Amino acid sequence: MSRPDGALLVLGIGNVLLRDEGIGVRVVGEIGRLADRGDVVLPPGTELVDGGTRGLALLPAVADARAVLVVDAARLGREPGSVTVVRGDALRAAPDGDPAARPGGVAHLLGVAHAAGALPDAVSLVGIEPGEIAVGLDLTDALEAAVPAAVTAALGEMHRLDATTRPHGLGPGRAGPHSTPTHETAQVTA
Repeated sequence: MSRPDGALLVLGIGNVLLRDEGIGVRVVGEIGRLADRGDVVLPPGTELVDGGTRGLALLPAVADARAVLVVDAARLGREPGSVTVVRGDALRAAPDGDPAARPGGVAHLLGVAHAAGALPDAVSLVGIEPGEIAVGLDLTDALEAAVPAAVTAALGEMHRLDATTRPHGLGPGRAGPHSTPTHETAQVTA
């Protein structure tokens, strides 16, 4: 279910006290800083949220959105710092080893939203392969180096989601809600 008048919700997920686990929060924070400085333009109606470890407390925001982009650490079997965009139904098959699959994590949040009929049709994940999830405040070198690629991937995905969820007739070149596949995974290398 999508709310055409809802926000394009961008959730930075993760625990910043566990090194690379906090990458989602870091990337969304960086996007906010770039937007505040005028270095990037966000699609109209974009809402950047530090979702941290709030888990199911984010359900009302997800339910009110027209599209959801989650940025989080994701173990997908790639090199640390690899950035991968996962779209639509591919998110429902999160690997068991994925930090996002833990109770209260992204997979749990999206699963509950889907079961409740509150998950927008347009949903994507920008997943960054973590190197080390352990107590500490700093990202590992590989993830620190991946922040610009993750920001670029997230901005591209925001604009793609905006183009596919904006009602017809709201601007030149806007695509309709069914113009792109929902079963897609794209790899972006850092």
